[in-house]
Amino acid sequence: MRSMYRPAGNENMAAANYLPSKDQFLCSICLDLFTDPVTIPCGHNFCKDCITEHWDTSDRCQCPICIKEFNTRPELHVNTLFSDMVAQFRQSAQQKASSSSEQQVFKPGEVPCDVCTETKLKALKSCLVCLTSYCETHLEPHLTKSVLKRHQLIDPVENLEDRMCPKHDKPLELFCKTDQTCVCMLCTVLDHKMHDVVPLKEGYEGKKAALGKKEARIQEMIQKRQLKIEELKHSVDLSKEDADREVAEGVQVFTALKESVERNLNEFIQTIEGKQNMRMKRAEDFIKELEQEISELKKRSSVAEHLSRSEDHLHFLQGVQSLNIQHPSLTKDWTKVSIPPSSYEGTVVRAVVQLEETLSQEVKKLIEAELKRVQKYAVDVTLDPNTANPGLILSRDGKQVRDGDVEKYLPNNRERFSDDICVLGKQSFSSGKFYFEVQVKGKTEWDLGVARRSINRKGDIPMSAEDGFWIIWLREGNEYKANDEPAVLLSLKSRPKKVGVFVDYEEGLVSFYDVDAAALIYSFTGCSFTEKLYPYFSPGGKYGRKNAAPLIISPV
Repeated sequence: MRSMYRPAGNENMAAANYLPSKDQFLCSICLDLFTDPVTIPCGHNFCKDCITEHWDTSDRCQCPICIKEFNTRPELHVNTLFSDMVAQFRQSAQQKASSSSEQQVFKPGEVPCDVCTETKLKALKSCLVCLTSYCETHLEPHLTKSVLKRHQLIDPVENLEDRMCPKHDKPLELFCKTDQTCVCMLCTVLDHKMHDVVPLKEGYEGKKAALGKKEARIQEMIQKRQLKIEELKHSVDLSKEDADREVAEGVQVFTALKESVERNLNEFIQTIEGKQNMRMKRAEDFIKELEQEISELKKRSSVAEHLSRSEDHLHFLQGVQSLNIQHPSLTKDWTKVSIPPSSYEGTVVRAVVQLEETLSQEVKKLIEAELKRVQKYAVDVTLDPNTANPGLILSRDGKQVRDGDVEKYLPNNRERFSDDICVLGKQSFSSGKFYFEVQVKGKTEWDLGVARRSINRKGDIPMSAEDGFWIIWLREGNEYKANDEPAVLLSLKSRPKKVGVFVDYEEGLVSFYDVDAAALIYSFTGCSFTEKLYPYFSPGGKYGRKNAAPLIISPV
């Protein structure tokens, strides 16, 4: 007998030291490591709870593996030897996991195990019931214990306490569509009574569908800003071409001069380059701002993409709430942002006219070229009868105006000039460039130019640039003046028959040209325009037949 018990002891020791593969310790019902393993008469092993529940819910008492049927339900006893082997296997597996813990040590950006007391290991799962994150070792009970198997495990997340209602200390299991927030069961009874409340999953699915549209909107916003960058870059290129052309023309003129005009050449080039640099700087600022918005939108796009892959309902809903593409920093209207076309009209001319008479031919060539450029901005101007002094006579087509000697009875509306014999154009301009021409042939008195919308129109009006008038005038048949501050007496070589008026709103420039002579009459520079500008006309008094000819707006 002693010889028989000895082998039994050796077998027990062998069983204790021998660790088969993990598959041999898995219950064929729950497919997890055995818990309280029992052996039924046919020799197969199961978790005690698993086989008991199987037989409780089955019509027959039979083995789930070999289908052997038993007439009476066998009495179940825990197989202590097999149970010890399972425990030893579990311990060995935990030791093995512990030995490789250096590869699972918690690192910045990862979720640590809440149970580890010394070296924090990386969490593999978070339990929404326990509100605890577990490493591989401490997660084992949730994989083996029947009670813990019912708990909901998710990929590890931080701040699990945020998943509890701060007011009622209950799990956030519902989503209030009325208030767009996650709530607990108690919230629906107290704070959110009569609100539209749905399960987290339903709220998640609704928001996820909306996220796709929001992400598409983000992409559209990015594309629009990228197109605006291309538009700004193109504006800079065009501006540089204009600058290069102006510099080339200026160099052609100034290099023909002697050393006495070298200073004029340098000042000219610096003026052109200064304007170009200002445009480039402005464009670079716009581009930088657009790139920053694109960067911010791409971040939001990345967040949206990440959220779209998330199956964590709460994290998804809370993340979507923070994904605000209507933030003030992203709602700027870029459709009206642009780099105004370059304006160098008059630059060369204003430098050259100060030179000696010997340069007159060069000046004429330059002005002819300039006049052709500004004429590209010609607009169709017609006279506004609602602004005309009662003594004026306007043609039916609104293109001619003359003094009629006798005042007509007209409504004294707010827009009408009451005393001064003048009239405004119907068209107004608050940006860009515009040009129009007026025939002044045969007249001894006239006023031409532009005026701002808010000018005084009643009584005797002071007509200066400070009062909102940028005009030149003829008096006594041969006295030309510009109403600058102070007024400038103009010395003209010939009497203009047709006057061209050019305005660059952004540049603050108003220039007048003798069209037939291709000569610059005068330029107002550095003007500050802040409201609408209207073409301004005064044919002057008739004085019998002396100044009876009309002012005629001519086609360009």
